[in-house]
Amino acid sequence: MPKIIAAECVACGACADVCPQDAITVDDVAVIDANKCVDCGACIDECPSAAIVE
Repeated sequence: MPKIIAAECVACGACADVCPQDAITVDDVAVIDANKCVDCGACIDECPSAAIVE
């Protein structure tokens, strides 16, 4: 499952917009709901600040 590097996250919401499972919420940083995530990697590819890693 992808992990968020909080120090790198700029809370832009791009990952949440692209997530097909609506598994990501964004406040100060993005948070991935492990119960919803299907490990598709779309968020990793979309993140402009490389704050999401496998």
